[in-house]
Amino acid sequence: MKQSLFESRHNAEWERFSLMLDRLERNKDTSRLASFAKDYRRLCQHLALARERGYSSFLIDSLQQQVLRGHQQLYRQRSRLGANVVAFILADFPRLVRQQWRFVLAASLLFFGSLIGFALLVFLFPDLVYNLIPAEQVSQMQSMYDPNGGHLGRSAERAASEDWVMFGFYIMNNIGIAFQTFASGLLFGLGSVFFLLYNGLMIGAVAGHLTQIGYGQTFWSFVIGHGAFELSAIALAGAAGLQLGWALIAPGRLPRAEALRLAARKSVLLICGVMLFLLIAAFIEAYWSSMTEPPPLTKYLVGALLWILVAMYLLFAGRTRHAPE
Repeated sequence: MKQSLFESRHNAEWERFSLMLDRLERNKDTSRLASFAKDYRRLCQHLALARERGYSSFLIDSLQQQVLRGHQQLYRQRSRLGANVVAFILADFPRLVRQQWRFVLAASLLFFGSLIGFALLVFLFPDLVYNLIPAEQVSQMQSMYDPNGGHLGRSAERAASEDWVMFGFYIMNNIGIAFQTFASGLLFGLGSVFFLLYNGLMIGAVAGHLTQIGYGQTFWSFVIGHGAFELSAIALAGAAGLQLGWALIAPGRLPRAEALRLAARKSVLLICGVMLFLLIAAFIEAYWSSMTEPPPLTKYLVGALLWILVAMYLLFAGRTRHAPE
């Protein structure tokens, strides 16, 4: 193909790419960033063709200059995205949790209050567990935490080599519970209240029953590690759902749709942090909690450390002079 025909076919494309670069370099337009990588790869292909066909040095130099500018913008945007993710994890998420402390407090009282309260009731009145959990499931739980079973938090049939399978299962199961607790907040918050109480009662029933029959050491040494992230995540998911419900109940001077839209922005960010917590919890549950080699004291110490780290992270991370509450 002659150079003149090559230029006439692609000149408009090169001009559009050059204008996009100008705007990106001035930080004025990032709306076409999704197509930028595709346009950049096409420009690289044009440069390779120009070199292979021996076109003029003027054309090759012009295309190469655009490729260099495009390379700088492409990786600047990628590094900016990475920096935003790191900033969210290290500062924005815990700061958002503190900003929404009223919803977090309400969700925590509902979840942890029902958990602790029902655990004590089942411990004192053992037959209460069967009002909430079928006898077959109770028997299955007892076999999972039997001190003489030689396994911990898993059925006797599941080998330790299948931990990676359970890692995936824990992720999907926990995310399902969290999303259910969050999304049901659209029912004027009643759905989130229900699932916070329900999950609290279920976990409390299991904890109270296993402690009452003498399986407390195997149970608590199993849950204390990943529980720091998993239980906190459930409470935070409930807080995000309560925020949606409150926007519908008390929108203030805004229309309900607008109040819900504004609340959803913060709630979705909370859920992003919840997903991170659940990923960490699933990893700990699959690869640490189910291990039988470490003595219970070691697991209690590690679990206590993890609870302290979670509390310190949510209470103090992101408190800098340049990042006010």
